[in-house]
Amino acid sequence: MGLLTFSLNLTLDGCIDHEEGIADDETHAFYTHLMDERGAMLWGRVTYEMMEGYWPAVARGDMKAPAAMREWAVKLEAKPKYVFSLTRKHFPWSHSHHLTGDLRTAVGKLKDATPAGVLLGSGKLATALDRLDLIDEYQFLVHPRIAGHGPTLYQSGLASTRRLDLVSAKPLRCGAVVMHYRRAR
Repeated sequence: MGLLTFSLNLTLDGCIDHEEGIADDETHAFYTHLMDERGAMLWGRVTYEMMEGYWPAVARGDMKAPAAMREWAVKLEAKPKYVFSLTRKHFPWSHSHHLTGDLRTAVGKLKDATPAGVLLGSGKLATALDRLDLIDEYQFLVHPRIAGHGPTLYQSGLASTRRLDLVSAKPLRCGAVVMHYRRAR
């Protein structure tokens, strides 16, 4: 069974607005490496639609982008992408698959079928999966910013506090810090 790793950009005050982070070569290289280590991506519908609206065009070369962003886009294009959605049924982006049914069962089967692990990148879906005790580790890229607005991480709350064990903390040149934690079991 592969691990389910939740990874996201966030500011010091917990904002997960994708426009608040630092998007440079080093941060894109971090996410490219993290994605390379995992067997699949997992998103909710909203994140899928945001990603689908931008990254395929970068991968095709239709949009000008730095080399690190293009590398991310090309690798993302080839990566299996799973989307849990109750409202959308059709996912035309290459290598995209719709997860349906019971969330616990669907994600459990995905973890079982993906020994290299699954990279989760959706805030609302992460809250639902954390409530089901399915997230194994967290790799947050914490940016040196205070946004002062939302959306925020775990905005709708959890039933109980999650204890985590620090695996590593690595500062990047831009001032962001990669924080890697595992669930304390």
